[in-house]
Amino acid sequence: MSLAIHPAQALFEEGVAPVVLPVVDHYCGVEARMRKSLELQVQMGPVFDITLDCEDGAPIGGEAEHMLLVLHLLNSTLNAHGRVGVRVHPFQHPSFEADVEAVIAGGGEKLAYLMIPKPEGLDDLQRAINVIDDCLARHHIHRPLPLHTLIETHGALRDVMAIAAHPRIESLSFGLMDFVSAHRGAIPRSALTVEGQFSHPLVQRAKLAIAAAAHTYGKTPSHCVVTEFKSERAIQSAAERAGREFGYTRMWSIHPHQIQPIIDAFAPSVAEIDEAIELLLAAQAAQWAPIQYRDVLHDRASYRLFWHLLQRAHRTGQNLPAEVTQAWFRAPPVTTPASTGTSPTV
Repeated sequence: MSLAIHPAQALFEEGVAPVVLPVVDHYCGVEARMRKSLELQVQMGPVFDITLDCEDGAPIGGEAEHMLLVLHLLNSTLNAHGRVGVRVHPFQHPSFEADVEAVIAGGGEKLAYLMIPKPEGLDDLQRAINVIDDCLARHHIHRPLPLHTLIETHGALRDVMAIAAHPRIESLSFGLMDFVSAHRGAIPRSALTVEGQFSHPLVQRAKLAIAAAAHTYGKTPSHCVVTEFKSERAIQSAAERAGREFGYTRMWSIHPHQIQPIIDAFAPSVAEIDEAIELLLAAQAAQWAPIQYRDVLHDRASYRLFWHLLQRAHRTGQNLPAEVTQAWFRAPPVTTPASTGTSPTV
């Protein structure tokens, strides 16, 4: 394979591609599940992220002890791939500042990201970020810490474009259950089901607004939970709809059994991968000028589409030809200036 210009440099403005994240964000807060998930990540590799939960995972009154457990796991050898984050309490919660202080002081260099739940809007989120950044400076952690946030309140949905534009935010997640609850019974319980969450108009509107805002500013939209965790068919169906109909490139898992079905749903088919490789190689040979491929004209707009598909294949662990992996997925990572993360883009 030639040393031609890499797709990440050729296809994006100023040679900078958006940050990409693993397609699964796996949440766990119970010790046995946290350990099992970390062990599974060691085996499978960084094809999914793990978020250790200090919000819903911490028992009331036991927040400090739970944080000690989280820090122990974050700093253990089980965190082998550096893709473990932490969800703290909301900014308005009495434990927020203690959570931030503890996790940054005890594991700031190990964190892949910090998840901020339930912001009431942009101003609320900014105050939370100020606390986090002050804490990072106080502990002399100069590595910019990627921040993720949950869109699950009326105010956050109202400000979703501004939140997505914030330079400290790397990913936006939809918080289905809190969003439905915030409507005080106006949205029925059926909207929490696999079928209902894709058909209720208010939930549809929220999902589409979040995905659109995230893509506008090159951030990662992360789809909500599926509570029917014992049904592989349910999680597979939801993941396929989230990715193919609603524009999400990442999805929450709340049980280890959900991880592989989500990966499978987001993974391109073998035929799609083969087509993307063939077309991109032809485009690279033409120095990324327009080409005719299978009697269809292509240029950089369609090249970007196929490059994103190939990236998704790589981060879902699909088998790629060795020369493709060597040439395109072992280059030094390039990150978006607006992002604070260190996630690879290639």
